[in-house]
Amino acid sequence: MAARWWNGIWGRLGRRDVWLTREVRWKVVARAGDSETGRALRWEFDTEPEALAMVQRLLAADAGGSWRKQAGGATSSPPQ
Repeated sequence: MAARWWNGIWGRLGRRDVWLTREVRWKVVARAGDSETGRALRWEFDTEPEALAMVQRLLAADAGGSWRKQAGGATSSPPQ
């Protein structure tokens, strides 16, 4: 499973993105801001339930915007 969430806010200051991907381990990437100037935090997990629990914590912690899961999974790559 690969997935991506976006808080629905455009712009550098309010935009938030969260990605869930799997290579060897499950990875969660959370970016605050846009793709050019935003900062990203990254976590790795051994199991999908652990990774999904982190995604849920991230989505619950942010008060701005209205989180929506993006159609088609993780259609864009998380920031490197």
